[in-house]
This record gives sequence, C-alpha cells and structure tokens, in this order.
Amino acid sequence: MKRWLAVGNAAERGTLSRMSFRFLHVLLLSVSIASACAQTQALPTYDGLPLAERVQRITSEPGVVRAHWGVRVTKLDGTPVFTMNDVQLFQPASNAKLFTTAAAMALLGPDTTFETRVIASPLKPIHEGNLDGDLELVGDGDPNLSGTTLPYLSPAQRPKVDPNAPPVDPLRYLAQLADKVAATGLKHVAGNIVGDDTLFPYEPYPEDWSIDDAVWGYGAPVSALTINDNLINIKLKPGVNVGDPITYELSPAMPWYSINTVDAKTGDAKSGSHLAIEGMPDSRNIRIYGTIAVDSAPDAEELAINDPADYAATAFKMLLEERGVKVDGKPVSKHRLPQNEGSFTVEARKPVTLPAAGELAHRATGVSASGADPTSHTKLASLTSQSVATDMMLTNKISQNLHAEIFLHQLAAAFGNGSTLSGARVVRTFVTQRAGVDPEDFIFFDGSGLSGHDLVTPRAITTLLQYAATQPWFATWKATLPVGGEDGTLRARFPGAPMKDHVSRNRNVERGACAVGLH
Repeated sequence: MKRWLAVGNAAERGTLSRMSFRFLHVLLLSVSIASACAQTQALPTYDGLPLAERVQRITSEPGVVRAHWGVRVTKLDGTPVFTMNDVQLFQPASNAKLFTTAAAMALLGPDTTFETRVIASPLKPIHEGNLDGDLELVGDGDPNLSGTTLPYLSPAQRPKVDPNAPPVDPLRYLAQLADKVAATGLKHVAGNIVGDDTLFPYEPYPEDWSIDDAVWGYGAPVSALTINDNLINIKLKPGVNVGDPITYELSPAMPWYSINTVDAKTGDAKSGSHLAIEGMPDSRNIRIYGTIAVDSAPDAEELAINDPADYAATAFKMLLEERGVKVDGKPVSKHRLPQNEGSFTVEARKPVTLPAAGELAHRATGVSASGADPTSHTKLASLTSQSVATDMMLTNKISQNLHAEIFLHQLAAAFGNGSTLSGARVVRTFVTQRAGVDPEDFIFFDGSGLSGHDLVTPRAITTLLQYAATQPWFATWKATLPVGGEDGTLRARFPGAPMKDHVSRNRNVERGACAVGLH
C-alpha cells in the first residue's frame, strides 16, 4: 500500500551539509519501514523505538539540529501516520514542480502539443523568391527545440552510445525549419529575421530569482521561443603547458557572448580546477578567470542565454544564409512588455474559472496572447512539439527549471494573459478548488521553485498527492517522477533495499527540501 510523505528542511540555501542529507536519508528509511507496517494499531517502530522518538533523535543530531524540520506521513486516504511541524511553511524548492506539473497534466492534458511557426506578412508578398519585409520565427512555448533525446529513458533503458558518433546538433530543429523555408524557393529577405516570443509577456526572471542564478543554465530566462534550453554549453580546457591560457569550446558553436579568458591560466599538475565565470544580466560579456590544472579533465558548464528570442533569431539567420537565403536585415527580438498587475500576493489569490473536471483548456495553436491572428500571415514552415506528457517526463525526472516555468506560462496563456502571475493564479485555483489544499498552506511566485519567496507546508504536499492518486491522469503523471536508485535526480540516491525502486521524489539539494511518495 502506498503512503505519502512530505519532508521540509528550512536550512538556508547553500548551508545544508552533506552530513545533513545522510541523516535525512536515515529519516526516510525510518518512515519507509513505518509505512510498511500500516496495518498495526500502534505506531511502527525501528530499532526498537517508536517512530516519533526515532525522528526526534535523528533531527537532534549535531549535524542537523540547527535546521527546522517539517514531516507529514499519511495513508493514501489522508489518515495521518506521523506529523511534525506539518502546517508550518518551508521553502519548497523543486517540490513546487509537483503543483505546476499536476495542474498542467490535468488542465492542458497529456497529449497537447505546440507549434513553432515561420511567418511573413501578406502585406509583403513573396515574389520570385524575394520577401520585401521581415521573416518571423514565432515561439509557441515549445521547450524542446534542442539536442535533447526524447522520450526520456532511464540509464538502464538507454541504448549504447557510439563514442565516435557526432554529437546531436542543439540547433537541429531550427535547421529543419530553415530547410523548410529554403524549400519554398525563398532566396532573399529584404527585412529582418525576427524572434517573436510574445505568447508570454517578457518576464524572463520571476520574483526573487537570485542574481547569480541568472548566469547559469539552471536559471535560464523564461521565453516562449526557447532554443537549446536557453543555454550555451561551454567546455573549458587547460593549455598544453603550465601558465598557458585556457581554451574553450561552445555548443552551439555560434558567436553570441564575448568571452574574456585573459585571466584564466593553466595551473600546476594536481592543483585542480579553480575557474570562475562572471556575467551581468542583459550583458553579452563573460569573464572567465582562475586556474585549471594542466592534467585536469575539461570543465563543462552551462551559460544562460540572456535574450533567448534574439539568440533564436541570430541562429535562424545564420542557418538560412547557410542554405543560400540572403538576408539584408539583422536578427532582432520581438517582446511583449508585461503590465503592472498589482500585488502578486493579492492578485494570485483571485480565482480563475477552470473547465469542468475531465475537460481540457483550449488555446488556439499559434495565437499569441498579444492578439496576433495566424490567418493574417503567410506560414512558410512549422514544427509541432512533443506532447505535454513527453516533456513532463523530462521536466520532473531531471528537475528542469525552465520547462516547469514554461508549463506555468502555458497554463497562463490558456486561462489568462500568459504572465507569471496569471499562471500562479491558475495553479492556486487548481490546487485549492480541485485538490482541496488549504489556501494558507502555500504561496508560489514561479513554477519551478527557484524563487526564494515560495513557501509550502508538508500538509499541502501530501494533500496534493492524495488528490492526484484518485485522478485518471495520475498514472501518467506519477511515471514522470524520479525513482530512487533508478533515474533522474535520484539515480545515485537510495540505491539499495528497501528504498531502491520504492521512493519517488522531487528534490533540490541546495535548499534541502524533498517530497517523497513511498510505493
């Protein structure tokens, strides 16, 4: 029989030690064994101690005693097995994805897809291969225009990779669109190449995303036109000799950032890697400094792209020109500026009207929230996305922040104006009205849990999970969660009995929070 467990740890971000997590895993082991004894009347025991005392002793250990713990263990029908601070608020970290993706699965539906289009205005007709105007690449919120292999497979299911095979091109889908455009006979664009992400308002960073997060791939800005997860992979390599400058490789191998490596040198053997990367928001200048040992393996990092729509337009222009399409203009981005919607905490509590249970939201594919009608444009090419369920498998298995944010904005586009606030309103309405979560038990400012303003109680998480378990979409949604010892963020955790294959969890190591389903 399944039990739901929610554990919260309110230690400050970045201060929870590895030792703390060792104790956390002991706590989870205690609860898993307790859950297996659900038929008994008394509290289950472990090592001869009642569960409550066992938890008390674990959370009083010197390595974690300064942290604040919240635990709620229930039967599947909601009957409590054990609680500790379960109605106090904690930072959820990636547990917020449980709420976002459950709402998306129920309201958007597992089979929903999105369409990326290349369009031209009929007021500027194409004549003899010439377009006297702009060519627009219009994003529809497809998060998987990248080199990522889908569907997600666990490591045990993945085919053997040929080490001599070339890497998958992260721009492959843009290349497909460029092929389709070239196949129409277009030879010349007199105007610009426009990256249009106006389906969502231009809110690249939700409230209280840390400024240092914005440099890295896990904090990539949100956009309806997303290419390669809005990040650039950079591989930093030592030089041949000590004192030599480092070298680097970019993927996609397209000029975007101006990278300064003057202060990045090759260090002595066995000295390790001590490289640092600095960049300012909205700047295309990156500084790399420090040292990397001459005998070190390359240091691979992910740099966030500061303006995804502009980057997409730049890449698309390059790909068109490689196919013989001459472009007179330049790559530009087209954004829809956000509006002042008032206080987030006040406005997010205003409910929206949801479709009847079992019915799905309907947004006309290709219609941007700014009012652009696809029938008023000439469509030269398009690509249909993977399904919601396919992307959700990737999103939850590896805890992909950007994709969770795009789910939030897709909900916002289906029920409102596409904004972060509108998406938060949809999620709140869903989990309070449908799942029965107490409205005072949570507040979310984003869809991924990266915001430091997000708060949730353990009780809210178990209530959501209990509700989800009764829904027709539950099996599809549950399959997207990582499994202990098997895949995703839990591949290296809980590798042995009795936890292996019996724990599904969303987690965020830095912030020390987790939610667990015991099978």
